[in-house]
Amino acid sequence: MIITPEVSRTLTELSLEIGRQIGILIDRNGYVTHVTVGSDSSIDIPWLDRIRTSEARLRGLRLVHSHLKEESLNQEDLTDLALLRLDYITAVTMDEKGLPKSYYSAHVNPEDEDGEPWTVISKKVPGQLQEGILEEILDIEGRMARYRRNLKGAQKENRAFLVGVYPENNRIRPPAQSIEELKELCRTAGVHVVDSFIQRKNRLDPSTVLGKGKLEEIVLKAIQKQVELLVFDLELTPSQAKKISDYADLKVLDRTQLILDIFARNATSRDGKLQVELAQLKYLKGRLSELDDNMSRLTGGIGGRGPGETKLEIGKRRVEERISRLEQELKSLKKRREIARRRRKKNEIPVCGIVGYTNAGKSTLLNAMTNSTVLSEDKLFATLDPTSRRIRFPEEREIIVSDTVGFIHDLPPELSNAFKATLEELGDSDLLVHVVDVSNPEFRQQMEAVETILEDLNLSDIPRILVFNKVDGLPEEARNELLREADIDTIYVSAIQGFGLETLLHRIEERIYAQAEAKLSESRLWEEDEEWKEETEKTYV
Repeated sequence: MIITPEVSRTLTELSLEIGRQIGILIDRNGYVTHVTVGSDSSIDIPWLDRIRTSEARLRGLRLVHSHLKEESLNQEDLTDLALLRLDYITAVTMDEKGLPKSYYSAHVNPEDEDGEPWTVISKKVPGQLQEGILEEILDIEGRMARYRRNLKGAQKENRAFLVGVYPENNRIRPPAQSIEELKELCRTAGVHVVDSFIQRKNRLDPSTVLGKGKLEEIVLKAIQKQVELLVFDLELTPSQAKKISDYADLKVLDRTQLILDIFARNATSRDGKLQVELAQLKYLKGRLSELDDNMSRLTGGIGGRGPGETKLEIGKRRVEERISRLEQELKSLKKRREIARRRRKKNEIPVCGIVGYTNAGKSTLLNAMTNSTVLSEDKLFATLDPTSRRIRFPEEREIIVSDTVGFIHDLPPELSNAFKATLEELGDSDLLVHVVDVSNPEFRQQMEAVETILEDLNLSDIPRILVFNKVDGLPEEARNELLREADIDTIYVSAIQGFGLETLLHRIEERIYAQAEAKLSESRLWEEDEEWKEETEKTYV
């Protein structure tokens, strides 16, 4: 891979003659794979998408290009080196006769997270070039692989860089709170967050969201910190995700994909698995693509004249067929749930539904009230499948308490539609217990998000009890102040310590059976009214 004097001279003489930079890409066997011509100040590197690299390897190509002026490697050169993970980059300057004058080189820095992602070599003149650069490149690649193995061995998680872009006029939720929630989603999904970036921007760039300059800055930071994932706190369009991924050479996820992954991990029942798969397929449907547009692939054989179906069309058709089958299965499961609900109504057993923001402590509260062992973890969406338990009160009274999937800000439409069937069960509830994590600084915004979702599901008319959970997570002074301000419509509990549970159970029994008695007396009044009408009509006749 050494640059011979003949190659350097040919490069500089041609460059001087046409007044443009000329570049060549050389593989590790010494063969020139690409030749490109740029402008007088820059050069465009050809598309290298088919030349794949692993996370811990370089691309296997060295870029050598001419500089018309006596200048070292510029920022664009160094950026290309880091983004494309080139083995080496060298700029050859020339004198007034077009002869090679000096060489400026750089290679990636495989181990330093805090410094620059590249190492610039001191200037050399033609007589100082030596053999042995291939050994140096292999040593750099070996150090890179060892560093990444040690890094992954220590963390045992994927490393991610978070990107949040928020409208300037949005005052509903501060960007810092939104990015913190994204960090919690990453923690739940087993992703290690290395760093994050927040930008306020009313108009998103249609191709890269942030704009090319800012994206380049973020990608350089990501490469420097040895990350594997770029996670965006919004839903990317298919074209945006592809362009960012191609530019960064990193895996790109958006908020919807992250939530879908968490749901797929936590779904245990058949109903839940089908709903998650349906949501994933609907999300994937618009994002299917192929590397080339070759229309010559036939599917039929004899009798299959013409271009036939491409792999993309076949993939889309199969996805649509699978979506149709899943929707039919979910409809049959919905009918079974309706039968079960009718049985409960027939037995006249009241139903109390537990709702709230994700990780508010709903499952822990259900366990505490019913002495159950439902899975409960300090993670978002730990409970996905609905769970119902019975509570027996004195005087032969009993109710069914149902725990549901947690809510979240900006729930992806695919998931919202898929889980509407599950959440429809809340419509048969006689009472809703809205659980709020009062130890969370954003609990008021979370309450508003839950109320908005309940309104969208047409459940806002069902009577509710507001329960402030995790009071044990508050400082003593703040806890005492909240308890002093408590009113009849709010109950403060600690599900994990059992504080306030008796009060809550008493309030649930009181509200449910008071409503039942009110309905019964209303029904009796209606019956008496009907009887009075009949007697009046008889008398009149």
